[in-house]
Amino acid sequence: MRFLGFSEQEGPATPNALAPTSAAAKAVHLMYLEVATEAGDAARELANDAATRAGRAGATYADLGESSRITRQAARKRWPEAVGTHWALYLLIGKNHPHSMSVQVFRSSAKAIVTGRTAVDDGALADDGAVGAVVVNAAREAVWACRFNDNAWAPEEITLPEDLQTVLAPGGPEHGD
Repeated sequence: MRFLGFSEQEGPATPNALAPTSAAAKAVHLMYLEVATEAGDAARELANDAATRAGRAGATYADLGESSRITRQAARKRWPEAVGTHWALYLLIGKNHPHSMSVQVFRSSAKAIVTGRTAVDDGALADDGAVGAVVVNAAREAVWACRFNDNAWAPEEITLPEDLQTVLAPGGPEHGD
């Protein structure tokens, strides 16, 4: 109660001992509300991250609902991207322009990356082999990229420019080649 200006001897023992309509009671309860809101926000962020990671590890919406004490349908509504997470591997095929593109979908990011790296490495010897690969998650974010480096004669992981980090949905008006 010191933060309200009371000493331990003169102030009430608990906030509930304050007069319900006093300015001190209002200040204490608003402070509690602020702390509870911040704790709730942190808990929601933690739950969202845990649900996404569980979905990537193979959890179903029924599993998520049971763990969070809600129904399967409520879990699907709360975390629509958590389950069924997939990774799309886009391969740029052909050393000469125009390049073509191949797309494969995987349930594991590790498998998509290994397949992409292998395709770029193996394709380097073929005239129409893969010269680049990008793995995109279900949120359409590029999580890995690789190109064949002619100077080192090996696949090289690369960082995409920021404007290419999010892949637009195919068929959308802003989507291009």
